[in-house]
Amino acid sequence: MSQPNYITALNLRESDRADLSPEIQKYFDVCDEKIGFVPNVLRAYSFNEEKLKPFMAMYDELMLGESELSKLEREMIAVAVSSVNHCFYCLAAHGSAVRRISKDPALGELMVMNYRIAALEPRQRAMLDYAVKLTEKPHEIMEGDREKLRNQGFSDEAIWDISAVAAFFNMSNRMASGVDMQPNKEYHPLFRDPSSPEA
Repeated sequence: MSQPNYITALNLRESDRADLSPEIQKYFDVCDEKIGFVPNVLRAYSFNEEKLKPFMAMYDELMLGESELSKLEREMIAVAVSSVNHCFYCLAAHGSAVRRISKDPALGELMVMNYRIAALEPRQRAMLDYAVKLTEKPHEIMEGDREKLRNQGFSDEAIWDISAVAAFFNMSNRMASGVDMQPNKEYHPLFRDPSSPEA
């Protein structure tokens, strides 16, 4: 059974690329150059640049900006949170990112299915346990939960970043589910063969 060929289930017109601001056009050109396509989440938001720009800025700061968290750790948080929320879009997109960065296709699949059975460092396991608790039971987060992260070497600034990435993907998951956002089909086969040049 093939997946739907729409971006979202809402009748919102995707902006023509030529109508976008030079800043957004340049960003989309970088996407084409680096990954070969523009992620559907950006295309979905492009019906209104005033909604797209802050989304892009927040994503870039959280996922690509300076942090004690590695890019892989941030992607792992994205996938663990998205797995709890059963977000098809984010699991496809960020599961692919885990496979790419780790060069370990099995890790990408384990993160999507159940991070608890993956061979993770104690630091990473504590980080993901915290992100998942923040997703499932945010009202139960206590100082003891933060102390567990400190005991694994995370600074308070890193705890902020873990919380921020988890919170961002909870928002993104809910938006994707709310509008039935579909991931680019290109994500599914990417980085599954660790011996391939792409990986």
